[in-house]
Amino acid sequence: MKVGLIAGAGSLPLEFLKSAKEKNVEVVIFGIRGITDPSLESYGKLVWISLGKLQVLIDRIKDENIKELVMLGKIEHSVLLENISEFDQRAIHFLSKLKDKRAVPILEGLINELEREGLKFIDPVPFLERLLVKEGILTDTKPNQKQIEDANFGITIAKAVANLDIGQTVVVKDGIVIAVEAIEGTDRCILRGGELGGEGTVVCKVARKNQDMRYDVPVIGVQTLKSMVKAKAKVLAVEAGKTYLIDKDKFIKFANESGITVIGIKIKDEQIC
Repeated sequence: MKVGLIAGAGSLPLEFLKSAKEKNVEVVIFGIRGITDPSLESYGKLVWISLGKLQVLIDRIKDENIKELVMLGKIEHSVLLENISEFDQRAIHFLSKLKDKRAVPILEGLINELEREGLKFIDPVPFLERLLVKEGILTDTKPNQKQIEDANFGITIAKAVANLDIGQTVVVKDGIVIAVEAIEGTDRCILRGGELGGEGTVVCKVARKNQDMRYDVPVIGVQTLKSMVKAKAKVLAVEAGKTYLIDKDKFIKFANESGITVIGIKIKDEQIC
């Protein structure tokens, strides 16, 4: 089996490559200059592409005789929109056909564009299933009743926001929505929540309803906790079964040392607005 990996930033592409190696799956990595970690090259052939050069990407994929693809890692929405002037004609034409420039239309549009070229995007979950957060409390620190109420409230609000394709994260406190993630990303949303809500905020991160696991699945890691420490947030609640956790052992150790409670919440239908 031979798979192409379109790799953004962060640790998720590396986790996929480690799993692929264990499964004896050959991976050709298509990296984006200035975004993809060059160290991924130790896990397979790394082909560099400039951001927005869609036709070049398609040509390189075909040159490598790739039929199946996965797309993992972060490309900041703001970076994408700020660099449109440097895109090639194929990318500009593709973007011009979108109904808007939110994450889902862009990512689904990209998948459709590549699949029209005879390529297929596969579900990466079989390679990453071990990273999915399970239901329950992950840390030694337990939440109090008020924090549980805020977590459930925040998860419901976050789900509504995610379904509107605005962002995946909200920060709440005492039943009040303090901050909502938009184009700035999770970490800056957490920090803004701390500035506005003070100590003791609850951070909630979820997937969209009927989340397509081929793209933009929520991810948490030690960096998430570091932002929470700066913001003096005390609880992180995420959607169980739909959120990837990177470097679990380091994550749990850091959370325990920082006095942060982490909860995986299974979302029921009645919590979806």
